[in-house]
Amino acid sequence: MEYEFLRDITGQVRVRMSMGHEVVGHWFNEEVKGNMALLDEIEQAVLSLKGSERQWQLVGHEYTLWLDSEEVMIRANQLAITGDEMEEGMSYYDEESLSFCGVEDFLRVAHAYREFLLSR
Repeated sequence: MEYEFLRDITGQVRVRMSMGHEVVGHWFNEEVKGNMALLDEIEQAVLSLKGSERQWQLVGHEYTLWLDSEEVMIRANQLAITGDEMEEGMSYYDEESLSFCGVEDFLRVAHAYREFLLSR
């Protein structure tokens, strides 16, 4: 999972992720927005889940993050629409609306994000 941190013209940190993990970047850009307390909350959840079969969920404005002891799933909230609400033959393009990654990989990106924010 490759990533890049940039600053836009307003100084806001933007995250770009490799193909297949774009949603992780969107999640940082839309839900975290430099909120270190949110990252602390997620890291605490990861610690509490270690060695268990429990799950943890964080519903945001645009995306929902699910954790278990091994995997992170981030899904756009718009994907919660059921199939009955779509026209026949239509389906969602979800490559940029759903992503899975390992907990360790996710924490590595979160740590790098923190360092990038604090270094400038």
